[in-house]
Amino acid sequence: MNKVALNAVKMITKLRPDIKSGYKSQRIAEEVSGKLTVASPRCRIDDITCQAEDGDEIPLRVFTPLDIDFSLKRGLRVSEDHKGTILFFHGGGWANGDIDFYSDTCMKMCIKLDRRVVAVDYRRSPEHRFPTAVNDCYEVARRLFAREILTDVDPDHIILFGDSAGGNLAAVVSLMARDKGEFLPKTQILLYPLTYDDHREQTGFPSIRENGEDYLLTREDIEGYIELYLSRPEDAQSPYFAPMLMEDLTHQPRTLVISAEYCPLRDEGEIYAAELANDGNEVACYRINDAIHGYFLYPTVFSFVRDTYKIIEAFLNNEQLPPTEPGKWIQMIGE
Repeated sequence: MNKVALNAVKMITKLRPDIKSGYKSQRIAEEVSGKLTVASPRCRIDDITCQAEDGDEIPLRVFTPLDIDFSLKRGLRVSEDHKGTILFFHGGGWANGDIDFYSDTCMKMCIKLDRRVVAVDYRRSPEHRFPTAVNDCYEVARRLFAREILTDVDPDHIILFGDSAGGNLAAVVSLMARDKGEFLPKTQILLYPLTYDDHREQTGFPSIRENGEDYLLTREDIEGYIELYLSRPEDAQSPYFAPMLMEDLTHQPRTLVISAEYCPLRDEGEIYAAELANDGNEVACYRINDAIHGYFLYPTVFSFVRDTYKIIEAFLNNEQLPPTEPGKWIQMIGE
């Protein structure tokens, strides 16, 4: 990261309010940003709901890629065409983010990856604490795999995908699915996920100490979000909060983990990928150079966003990528 960009990031980081007192103002800013999203003619958007276990309705937004064909003879023809369905859990520390704020990103995913995207507006903390978000996401996944939400879905081509806290939820849903035996996802993508329970400077992974102050998401932010999320301190020891605490990581989906060079969660995501691989799962892990936490929401004019889509597309289509692209990404674990 060049000095100008680094100084700008540091300045913005220092101006951000404390998460525990500022998450509401961040929601307001995200709400305004979400309203500025411009729909793409190449994507149809439908709002539906799924009933939670306790009877509440969980909002879902479905993004369907459209194939648009025009000729003078036949005129304009629009048809649906996709290779599978992404079940997407958004980030935001379980307290921020929603499907409005993530709609632009979901549209890009839908079009660039040629897959239908189902975004889950799970209930957020601190109004709804752990394990509400986990249970909401699991119930949506269970019903999607059972074809209760979309009757035409192919369970073999459902991809669990989440960024940050959403990556945490995707990993937990996969573990919970194995443990309950109701369905078993075949593919998951975890983008800079939180996977561990300890983010103290003296005991955390090196990336917590190296990247925990100046790169937008700080160590204090992480601890603040966790405090807003957990119902009680003992919840931190649950593998359904910190999946790295699960002793048995066998029978997990084919997994892609993507980390960011300047993200405080970098190391725990990469180590979780290694532990999945050590337990016999098929895993690929890449570190995106010069990227910070949350970069996936940036416009595709940024090379690290384009590179991430390139890696995801190759992973989903079973194509080969160069193990390491100097200056762009590092392959931490190969397929």
